[in-house]
Amino acid sequence: MVGSTVESHILCIVCSVFDAYSAVLFLPAEDGDGFRLAASFSLGDEIITDEDFRPDKGLVGWLLRSHEPLRLTSFDRTKNSVGYYRHEDEAGIKAFMAFPIATGGVLCVDSKREYSFSEKDQKMLHLFADLISGMQREKGVSAIAGNIPRYFVEFNVLRDLRNRYKRWPQYILNFVRTLAEATGFDYCAFASTDGSGETYRVECETRRILMDGGQSVELPLGSGLTGWVFRNEQPVFAGEMEAAPATMLFGRQVNMPDFQAAACLPVTISRSTRAVICLAHMEPMDIDEAMRSFLLQCVDHLGMHLENLYLQTRLNHLLPQAHLHRNGAPVFETEKNDDEE
Repeated sequence: MVGSTVESHILCIVCSVFDAYSAVLFLPAEDGDGFRLAASFSLGDEIITDEDFRPDKGLVGWLLRSHEPLRLTSFDRTKNSVGYYRHEDEAGIKAFMAFPIATGGVLCVDSKREYSFSEKDQKMLHLFADLISGMQREKGVSAIAGNIPRYFVEFNVLRDLRNRYKRWPQYILNFVRTLAEATGFDYCAFASTDGSGETYRVECETRRILMDGGQSVELPLGSGLTGWVFRNEQPVFAGEMEAAPATMLFGRQVNMPDFQAAACLPVTISRSTRAVICLAHMEPMDIDEAMRSFLLQCVDHLGMHLENLYLQTRLNHLLPQAHLHRNGAPVFETEKNDDEE
């Protein structure tokens, strides 16, 4: 492990999330001349860590010059080299992924398994790159650093929920409860839409505010910040707001608390926003880069789980029809008539 405590913690999380072999971070050199290996985390000890090492060759050199993301699911070592291993140590690398840091630099991960990284993985790597970029801008880095290990633990708890709770109502209720506890929000709810474009439904909440008797509540799609997120498919983070008892989270509803902070995040399924995670707090709240990145990763994980459930439901619906084709092509009525004639 190379680098400061904060950066190394992040790269440890990156390796765990992507089941990667190594994660390496390059940032601008302190003297302003080129770039430096700022941190690394690897399951081996092959990464070059010499003080005079300069990342100007291989894929890393290209990435630092082009400032473009890259994903190679099957790495051809005869045409490319990663750039942070010695030549003889690179033989086992079979997949590679990287994303540029907005403030300068690049975040890289690799694997010894082919086809390890998907498009969704690259999207999640983007979130980690944004977190690192925010840390470079943030003065209070130590405050962010203190939350990194805790968020890592909570994210693993959320990932394990799908194994512990097979029924959807139990799963999503425990998901919002865990998310509220991890972030310190007073309230968290899950809202979904059937795609009609007219309404959305609040399915569960950590505190009983809307759902009298546990029954879901249907609201117009234009209601509150939640409705705005459904329509615009963009997250909203409001850490300090004037009290707005009737309009902030779900629109003009009776007996809504005077929330003064909120976060609403879209859940994407098949490239469409089909749900929103809604968090709110009674007092103003500092929603820093670490929390935003954590929330976005959790919601992205929820979207992948929902998409898998959707595909599984579709498959279960289609499978009973498959027996018609097990013994060869079906004979259609017109073919029967032709044979009889």
